[in-house]
Amino acid sequence: MNEHTYAALWPRGKSTAGIAALAPRLDTLEGKTVAFLWDYLFRGDEIFPMLERELSAAYPNMKFVGHETFGSTHGAEETRIVAELPNTLADHGVDAVVSAMGC
Repeated sequence: MNEHTYAALWPRGKSTAGIAALAPRLDTLEGKTVAFLWDYLFRGDEIFPMLERELSAAYPNMKFVGHETFGSTHGAEETRIVAELPNTLADHGVDAVVSAMGC
């Protein structure tokens, strides 16, 4: 019987990012402002109105900032849009974000 030993390699690269603490969760969505972010690739224009309708029914004082305010989070302007995101969110008084991407 002929035994061979083979090296096994992990198919993913070595992790270079540390683990960060999660942001604190909101107690409620009542009276909060929620932003929609989208990469313009898959059905956000259909899904966001549904989310807004259902969330508004559950939390009548909720406000929304549409994805059009931010631009596409994918593509030629992606680096600028993501870099400006903290300020843009603050300028609109955003408490929470729903980020959607196509696949």
